[in-house]
Amino acid sequence: MAAAAAVSSTFLFLAPNACSSQTLKPPSLVHFRRTASAVAFPRLPRLVRARASVAIEKETPENERPETFLRSADSPHGDAAAAPITVRARFERMIREVQDDVCAAIEAADGGGTFKEDVWSRPGGGGGISRVLQDGGVWEKAGVNVSVVYGIMPPEAYRAAKGEAKAAGGDSSVKAGPVPFFAAGISSVLHPKNPFAPTLHFNYRYFETDAPQDAPGAPRQWWFGGGTDFTPAYIFEEDVKHFHKHRGERRGLGGIFFDDLNDYDQEMLLAFSTECAKSVVPAYIPIIERRKDTPFTEKNKAWQQLRRGRYVEFNLVYDRGTTFGLKTGGRIESILVSLPLTARWEYVHQPEEGSEEWKLLDACINPKEWI
Repeated sequence: MAAAAAVSSTFLFLAPNACSSQTLKPPSLVHFRRTASAVAFPRLPRLVRARASVAIEKETPENERPETFLRSADSPHGDAAAAPITVRARFERMIREVQDDVCAAIEAADGGGTFKEDVWSRPGGGGGISRVLQDGGVWEKAGVNVSVVYGIMPPEAYRAAKGEAKAAGGDSSVKAGPVPFFAAGISSVLHPKNPFAPTLHFNYRYFETDAPQDAPGAPRQWWFGGGTDFTPAYIFEEDVKHFHKHRGERRGLGGIFFDDLNDYDQEMLLAFSTECAKSVVPAYIPIIERRKDTPFTEKNKAWQQLRRGRYVEFNLVYDRGTTFGLKTGGRIESILVSLPLTARWEYVHQPEEGSEEWKLLDACINPKEWI
């Protein structure tokens, strides 16, 4: 997570299929709902997919949190304070506010546990804040990370993405050099101790390129992505709404998801991402308050551990942020903060048909509409 999760993917430019022809709605205060209905926002040119590795500098530990991780040219502070605040600056401010809000809510619900914080930076600009609470009263493990990353992608990625963006400007005859990029994001996974309390994951990110080296005037590209979902071990229909892909089953029981959005107005997408991120606490904490003290048995705990095993499998095999970070030399402690402290694997385990455990597995294999 952290630096790697801000980028989130080896897909650096993606067509915005997730929310095409839909109104972008954040989750309500109680439920995560689907996006729906048509909108009249002007669309920008779609961009094509480009798979590429990137170069990211190694991090340096810091003793204090800086006011911003942005390079001076991107920062709203100092001489640039009188200028309009950039999307980069506003997104960083938002994710740091959300990190503070979520951590405060997690500590309040826990009733005693506190977050350990690590601050890190990179010589060429950027950095992040990793916060982890372990072995608390309510939480087995809770991680909430923010990162701001500057890096370089190879020219092949830019040329592939540029194909459908010629109308936006730039000269296709110019041989582009390496492409500087910026990425910022917040990423979190919260694992409660009680088997009847669901795990929560959320991630919100912004990605942007500068003009490639040797190709001045080429169009700048950008996109937003994110989502919030929860993964229960037991189904409470008043808690869950809708649905994920591993072993032919979903990881959990749903949420809201959008990715690679760049064909709507940038201000609208920034506002949408902000509202989604700030809906995490009121959407999730009431569920935890309802379930955290529910009595449970050893059988309930063993089932939770088996489902945690599935969670580990999904994150290490399929999760794009995790696999991207591991392949590109990201901060390992931050990347793997999503993993629970404990998990369990049993050979060909099958719950008894009709049991509460079977109902959860059936819902993961055969998705249903919850709303």
